[in-house]
Amino acid sequence: MIQQSPIQRPRAKSRRGTAIVEFAVCLPLLALLVFGTIEAASRIFLKQTLSISAYEAARQAIRVGSTTENSKASGDSILTARKVKGSQIVFSPADITNASRGELISVSVSAPTRDNSQVLGKFIADKTITATVVMVKE
Repeated sequence: MIQQSPIQRPRAKSRRGTAIVEFAVCLPLLALLVFGTIEAASRIFLKQTLSISAYEAARQAIRVGSTTENSKASGDSILTARKVKGSQIVFSPADITNASRGELISVSVSAPTRDNSQVLGKFIADKTITATVVMVKE
């Protein structure tokens, strides 16, 4: 059995201490990176959900004989299925029932980021994300 010299033993202990300090410095950065990535993905998901909801509401709104209530319900069904909170759907013109053929119908869907955040909503500034779709009435 080969014995280690007394000079090598203290180095192993000091290296262990260095590793602990490096871990303590890197852990907050790693946690920030992980939670930031989750929050960014959550905002991308929210923006995509709002876009899909606006598209579905506009698609319903341009049909012949469609009402504002039917179109709003079509958009709300997407938002409800994806559990979006605090959303608002706005039509232009406000009453699409009397819109004539060829008229532009605009649908805007918006939601606050704080209410729909997965992790860091209380720590990041609240913003409202909006998606707008414009289609021609049939």
